[in-house]
Amino acid sequence: MANNSNLGAAKAAKNDEFYTQYADIQKEVNAYLEYNPDTFRDKTVLLPCDDPEWSNFTRFFAQNFERLGLKRLISTSYAVESKKYKDYQPTLFETESPLFDLDKTRIKGKIFELTRDTNGSGRIDIDDLEWHYLEGDGDFRSPEVCALRDQADIIVTNPPFSLFRPFLAWCVDAKKSILIIGNMNAVTYREVFPLIMENKLWYGPSISSGDREFMVPDSYPIEASGWRIDDKGKKYIRVKGVRWFTNLEHGRRHEPLKLMTMKDNLRFSKHKDLINTGYREYDNYQAIDVPYSDAIPSDYEGIMGVPITFFDKYCPEQFTILGATQRGCHDAVQDTRKYDDYWEVKPDGTPTGSSGNKTNENANLLGNDGKKNYFINKEGRIIQSAYQRIFIRKKQQS
Repeated sequence: MANNSNLGAAKAAKNDEFYTQYADIQKEVNAYLEYNPDTFRDKTVLLPCDDPEWSNFTRFFAQNFERLGLKRLISTSYAVESKKYKDYQPTLFETESPLFDLDKTRIKGKIFELTRDTNGSGRIDIDDLEWHYLEGDGDFRSPEVCALRDQADIIVTNPPFSLFRPFLAWCVDAKKSILIIGNMNAVTYREVFPLIMENKLWYGPSISSGDREFMVPDSYPIEASGWRIDDKGKKYIRVKGVRWFTNLEHGRRHEPLKLMTMKDNLRFSKHKDLINTGYREYDNYQAIDVPYSDAIPSDYEGIMGVPITFFDKYCPEQFTILGATQRGCHDAVQDTRKYDDYWEVKPDGTPTGSSGNKTNENANLLGNDGKKNYFINKEGRIIQSAYQRIFIRKKQQS
């Protein structure tokens, strides 16, 4: 099964063309409509970084234009010659249009708009899309796409994985509502985590575990497991660790996490390693390590370090987020020890050549579990780094 390496490889090689399935878009949007049927009513929705002629984002919002009550739908594409993969065949929609230009089709982006019933069918739907070429290649940072952003109320898309940070900043700087797909690890980015901590950004409701299938270009290299080719020859890969990021309200994020007391966790938890080791204090933070979100003790009043999967269950009325072990993100929870005089060692005892500076500000625990690299100093003191941790404290319930 595919893992986060698909996303990592995509970012490293700029293999950014992962196309979202219609059902995943539908499921996510429906969750907002359940909370507020007017979420999209009288709104202008912009779908940048898209391929409007066959994109499932364009297809979904165009087909549901009237049901959602949209005022205007705008979808823009990125010119094929500006992409890494140049698989391209103009659609009949484009070639049979009087606007078709052989010189522009590969080097210019396109804009599709939906605002009115153009064919007299009595309703507004995908058949009423109007289009023309953009002046440039459709890069979201171009002045003409920025101007479209400024006209929009909500921005919805699956942005290039390698450009998630600047794309999010592009949306946030314009103070827009957003619904975008990204790697769940993005919550720890310095540009993202403050937004999460300040309750200005959160996960969407429809993806909280497992993996999702994305279509990729025909020339995309299939190098991992979890892929298939359908009966039409289209390639698909499965990717773990993706989430929707949004600032649109949905009721599910206000559902409190059901918890047991510390005593009951140590007796009844399904996590045997927790029962064996108990709740351990960090070596360099005044906080306890809670390695599983479902093991957060209901009666602990101090600071806890939890994995980033906590955000799948985070209820802002139940917990306060204090920081993260990412450097520069834990001013409220200061680290109390540095490890510059330590060196890193592999599980078999072989030094890696790295110093303990590498683990400064990580959430470190005394000891060696024998499963991963550890750090040791000349006195023989051994510590290991836990995975990325989020610092939280339970809110006092009134």
